[in-house]
Amino acid sequence: MTLEGVAQAPPTPTEGAAAASPAVTSSVTASRIAASPAVTSSVTASRIAASPIAASPAAAPPGELEPPRYLGSRRRRPAVSTAVRVAVPLLLVAAWWYGTGSGAIPSDVLAGPGAVLGALGELIATGQLGDYLLASARRAGLGVLAGGGIGLLLGVVAGLSALGEELIDPTMQMKRAVPFLALVPLFISWFGVEETFKVVLIAVAAAGPMYAYSYLGVRGVDRKTVEATRGFGLTGPRLVLGVVIPTALPNILMALRICLSVSLTGLIAAEQIGATEGIGYLVTLAQQYYRSDYMVLCILIYAVLGLLIDLAIRGVERLAMPWRGHVAAR
Repeated sequence: MTLEGVAQAPPTPTEGAAAASPAVTSSVTASRIAASPAVTSSVTASRIAASPIAASPAAAPPGELEPPRYLGSRRRRPAVSTAVRVAVPLLLVAAWWYGTGSGAIPSDVLAGPGAVLGALGELIATGQLGDYLLASARRAGLGVLAGGGIGLLLGVVAGLSALGEELIDPTMQMKRAVPFLALVPLFISWFGVEETFKVVLIAVAAAGPMYAYSYLGVRGVDRKTVEATRGFGLTGPRLVLGVVIPTALPNILMALRICLSVSLTGLIAAEQIGATEGIGYLVTLAQQYYRSDYMVLCILIYAVLGLLIDLAIRGVERLAMPWRGHVAAR
């Protein structure tokens, strides 16, 4: 082969790669390195670290823990909480006042606030309001004390003992299914229409809720807690009074709230039979003489009593269980 043929012969692949320019070779190498995941992640991390957001002073240094946020309860101010609580009742009173004052609601259907205030003034002037409230409070207090005490005792016994549950629970479930107002004729034949009948009826009405909630509260006590206290020597009444009852106290206080509310219903039924004083007796008189102002007044009295009962139970809960205030989210 001549020198001319050698000069015109095409280069081999190896010779072509070697003859490639340095710029092309460096660009290909850079593209392959950029396609590598490890290099890409390192480059991305370096860019993020160099960004202004990552360099903000609020971020914790690498390897150190951030300070914990405040997790306590955020309670509203007393004035704001009181305003929220009374907002809806005030709106209802305003609607009642407007409806009766504008004539949209006839006075023979619903007495207006002015007539109800007049009836309240009559009872206060004659001194009957105080006497009726004391009589109703005495009957309701005795009934709740007797029925609630019996229900609490039976609930604790049935919750602690399997034998007690077998003996007590079926009877109490049957009793709870029977409306206590259906027992009025039977109690009248047994006790007459005097004070004993009224107290017993309220006691029967209060025993059911107290038993049910006490039973659930005792059953909800952690078994490990009971076993641990037994290991320290607490048994019998000391175990019940020192561990079981305090642990089941939320359920017991809820039962007490329901018992006091149910006692008002039993009080109305009891005081409408053979009574000469009491709020229920006042309801009967208002019905006989068709005084709608006294009817509405009695309803408002029961509503205020229910509100006072709820406030009293809330106060007991705050004193007996101060840690419960941090459970609800505010």
